[in-house]
Amino acid sequence: MNTEVRKIISIDEEKCDGCGLCIPSCAEGALQIVDGKAKLVKDIYCDGLGNCLGECPNGAIEIIEREAEPFDETAVEEYLKSLEESDIINADEENDEGECNICCGSSLIRDLTPGKNDHIKSSSTESNLPEPEAELSHWPVQLHLVSPQSRFLREADLLIAADCVPFAYANFHQKILAGRSLLIGCPKLDDVNAYHEKLVQIFKLNKLKSITIVLMEVGCCFGLSRLVKSALKESGSDTPVEEIIVNVDGSIRE
Repeated sequence: MNTEVRKIISIDEEKCDGCGLCIPSCAEGALQIVDGKAKLVKDIYCDGLGNCLGECPNGAIEIIEREAEPFDETAVEEYLKSLEESDIINADEENDEGECNICCGSSLIRDLTPGKNDHIKSSSTESNLPEPEAELSHWPVQLHLVSPQSRFLREADLLIAADCVPFAYANFHQKILAGRSLLIGCPKLDDVNAYHEKLVQIFKLNKLKSITIVLMEVGCCFGLSRLVKSALKESGSDTPVEEIIVNVDGSIRE
């Protein structure tokens, strides 16, 4: 293995919160979110120019000089092509020690088939009621874990839901989720500044057909609506927005 002392990025995992804002700025695909942290996939994919530095809100990325394999443009082209073909953002890549950076599953992108849950059995042996069909088309769904470049966001009808909604509204899958790509978050407990920046990137990078915001009637939940609309304005997108409010008794407010 040929190595040389050269400039390359270094990530401070203590500072990194896995927001993913650095991912779109790396044209070579050298950065991915693995186990909730930004990781350098392989040394040969990093050109050392540091386009990702300015995107990190926590200052977790810096340029250092260390011994590394040379930047390989041909390898980058092949790697990007493989990502397009598989569309798995967090691909299983070996690091320098030969260990496999396999994601725990939280941020690994998976295509699902809505309406297919034959493998799910009712927990009640006495009930003959059919299981309702699941309408989730992808994973992950938590906004904190989703890459702005995820395939399921491209030209999507996007549903942005407060994470309490599916517990209050029994027909969430059939009446609201069906046919939409889902992102969830909590405007009270989560980092809304990180969410704002990520939503701006999502709105900029994807030609969304529509955005539906669904939230609870409680006051703190309306922060989600303000967050989405603020990010939409900053992105310059004119995607149409619809808002659905769910009451705590499980009904939808007219």
